[in-house]
Amino acid sequence: MKILIVEDEPHAAQRLQTLVSGLIPDADIVGKIDTVKKSVQWLKDNPNPDLIFMDIQLADGLSFQIFEQHAISSPVIFTTAYDEYALKAFKVNSIDYILKPVDRTELEAALNKLKTLSGNGSPSHKDVLHNIGQAVEMLLKKYKTRFVVKVGEHLRTIEVNSIRYFFSQEKATFCVTDDNRNHILDYTLEQLEEMLDPSEFYRINRKYLVRSNAIQDIINYTNSRLKLVLKGSHDNDIIVARERVQDFKIWLDR
Repeated sequence: MKILIVEDEPHAAQRLQTLVSGLIPDADIVGKIDTVKKSVQWLKDNPNPDLIFMDIQLADGLSFQIFEQHAISSPVIFTTAYDEYALKAFKVNSIDYILKPVDRTELEAALNKLKTLSGNGSPSHKDVLHNIGQAVEMLLKKYKTRFVVKVGEHLRTIEVNSIRYFFSQEKATFCVTDDNRNHILDYTLEQLEEMLDPSEFYRINRKYLVRSNAIQDIINYTNSRLKLVLKGSHDNDIIVARERVQDFKIWLDR
């Protein structure tokens, strides 16, 4: 198997090569490249490898720029230090991604996935570019860090990291802070979902958007649902909607 490694950290590239060689005895590392520019040139000058390992952040930019300059048909496994939840948009013709530092077990799982998917065909270059755009947008998105609220005749700012959860009541939206104060906001829960980091906040139902560290207890409830106990809340009916339970568990176990 001919394998190309695109990685700008020499130690990381060497570790990956060692792990790959241990898992794939016939692996032929055909190149180790550290920039977008060199990668594009290599791909133009050489036959497509059987597999590419590609870091996202390279010495001269994001590796997504490679796809914009050259149509890649090889499967790609991304190695990255980005938070895993931020990578939900990854489709590309990537078969997987591995968080750094690369772990042998995760690498083996990604390679096994490649075996399973081989023969299913590659997406068109147009689809690849579309999915790259989604991934870049998600990775570079800046989430809201504070809100301005009215307190009497005054305005004050509230840091997002001090907010436990958001809830809606009588067509109004409130946030609850660590000091157990409620503040009304000029946003709907739907708008807040787009503004907040999805690794920190989750919409459990139509009424609540909760922060992970605000969850005090999780209780099995009727009809395959879950009941939450939130810090500082006296609401005894905070239920994770049944259709969201599985995704909620995945979010908790990220």
